[in-house]
Amino acid sequence: MQFDDDADLDTSEVQDVRGSRIPGGRATVGGGIAGLIALLLGLFFGVGPDQLGLSSGDDQPEAASSSLAQVQQTCKKGRDANAQEDCRMVAVVNSVQAFWTQEFRRRAGTYTLSPTVFFGNRVGTACGTATSAVGPFYCPGDRKVYLDLDFFNDLRTKFGSSGGPFAQAYVVAHEYGHHVQDLMGTLGRSQDGLTGAGSNSVKVELQADCYAGVWAHHATTTKDASTGRPLITSLTDADIRDGLDAAAAVGDDRIQETFQGRVTPETWTHGSAEQRQQWFYEGYRTGDMARCNTFR
Repeated sequence: MQFDDDADLDTSEVQDVRGSRIPGGRATVGGGIAGLIALLLGLFFGVGPDQLGLSSGDDQPEAASSSLAQVQQTCKKGRDANAQEDCRMVAVVNSVQAFWTQEFRRRAGTYTLSPTVFFGNRVGTACGTATSAVGPFYCPGDRKVYLDLDFFNDLRTKFGSSGGPFAQAYVVAHEYGHHVQDLMGTLGRSQDGLTGAGSNSVKVELQADCYAGVWAHHATTTKDASTGRPLITSLTDADIRDGLDAAAAVGDDRIQETFQGRVTPETWTHGSAEQRQQWFYEGYRTGDMARCNTFR
């Protein structure tokens, strides 16, 4: 995956609070879909609720501004995205949101921008306070994506993904799939709290995978506002394989086999490795979000 060296990166779409000190004691994640998503992502790491300290309490401190503000200082151009991981994530966020802005407009709708928050260790959100153990998540309370970049190391070392820049991009695009669902009113369909291979929770996650694939299909043709050219200039078959590998690595069956030594489909919340690959590839193959109806 390569970016246009001369493209301007829009760092206003990313809030960098790494290095901030977040007040508060135990980490809490608010109720509803955000709490469910965060809890399940935490369990993927083999972290239990008692270790995460999850509750639905009212302790929801705001994320303080970082004195480092790294991305604003260092992520200026596409060439920076080709050289640095955090700048690459800025560029991916820019590309994903540029695509969905254009897609919603094409469908006579309005896409609302969602910032990505880079954090480390702990972060305050409208859904409560979360630790890095939760993994990447989307909070509908403030319509932001939260990402600790150290997760990408875990994706390789704990989940066994092959890694690579596009594996990281898949993760970000999946979380923005949840934002698209939030804007379209489908995210809440998993609030019934049910689990299992046929549950709404799984269907919501698979649809977000499909939406990530839809973006990938259009990534090299979505034009950047600063240059009038695509921000992403190259996306290879090897990149897509890395994305598919990452999707499989976070399949419920793969994770359960790794962390508990057995597969229990009745507790699935995100779908199997095969399902996650299937739906990401369906979005990538067709480039049509209408083909992402996992609820049918």
